[in-house]
Amino acid sequence: MKKLSLLLALAAVTLPAQKVHEEFDASIDFSKYKTYAIRNGRIRSKHPALDNSLVQKKIENALRTQLSAKGLQEVSDQPDLVVTYVLGAIDRREVDLVPAGWRGLRTRRVARRYTQGAMVIDLRDAQKRELIWRATCTDTGNNPSKIEEHLDKDVKKAFEKYPPKKR
Repeated sequence: MKKLSLLLALAAVTLPAQKVHEEFDASIDFSKYKTYAIRNGRIRSKHPALDNSLVQKKIENALRTQLSAKGLQEVSDQPDLVVTYVLGAIDRREVDLVPAGWRGLRTRRVARRYTQGAMVIDLRDAQKRELIWRATCTDTGNNPSKIEEHLDKDVKKAFEKYPPKKR
């Protein structure tokens, strides 16, 4: 019992969690958007593994790949969509109580530290300057470099259901 509890606690520490939530304006006809431009991408993190121009390029390349796969073309002037993103990360600490002792009658505190990252991708109508689609990707890992490794997957997962179907 003691070994099983410890294994479960360790598994919770080492398994990354990736979640994506999408929101969009259901009244918009997304088929009218043919071009895009990436603007004003920002990274807000104290971790050097995330806050650098290489990570910014990686995110922008992942965005280009996914938008191109959806049939959109990148332009420098007069795009239909303006794409922006923000990546942030914060260190967290969580304490769990796990059974311990003879027959698991006592509890032991197990503290775990992790980094939670979040990336928000916005698509705005360039003419109206209105937000029409947003994906929020959250990722949890033991260290920030693991979050950086998952950025391509996060962007791909965010665009899996784009363009959204009318409800």
